[in-house]
Amino acid sequence: MNSLLFDFTVDKESKTVFIAREFKAKLPLVWDAFTKQEILDKWWAPKPFISKTKSMEFKEGGRRFYAMTNAEGEVLGWQMHDYTSISPKTNFKFFNAFADKDENLQLPGSHWDFTFSEQDGVTTVNITIYNDSLERMERMIEMGFKEGFTATLNELDKLLTNQTHDVTP
Repeated sequence: MNSLLFDFTVDKESKTVFIAREFKAKLPLVWDAFTKQEILDKWWAPKPFISKTKSMEFKEGGRRFYAMTNAEGEVLGWQMHDYTSISPKTNFKFFNAFADKDENLQLPGSHWDFTFSEQDGVTTVNITIYNDSLERMERMIEMGFKEGFTATLNELDKLLTNQTHDVTP
């Protein structure tokens, strides 16, 4: 397979963004890349930015709290993911919001739903992002969310291309 699927659709009427992305990697490795702090911090930001997790507990009711930093380590902003549902190796969901350094949320937020499937060594990740308000979604799009998240997923693709599942993060 020469070209991997990548689709990014914005539906303003439903306040939802739909993303489908294929990775030439086995499902367990892709799942780990989305659910393990030590791997997430290697790719969950478009370069030159860096994601630095302060705390993470990947379980229903758990939370990931992290900073987006520049290359010099200066914190540009904080975000929180509250995990609301986890079905191992197939699906997880979280509520996302910006926050301050003390984990005080800046609402409204968005609800992210990740679904994973594999066929012939290619893993597809479908991401649905429902925004609590149209204004929030429009602000994210204006801030370059499509370009930034596309670059972020490309960082994951590079990482997966250079990894095998027996390599520890």
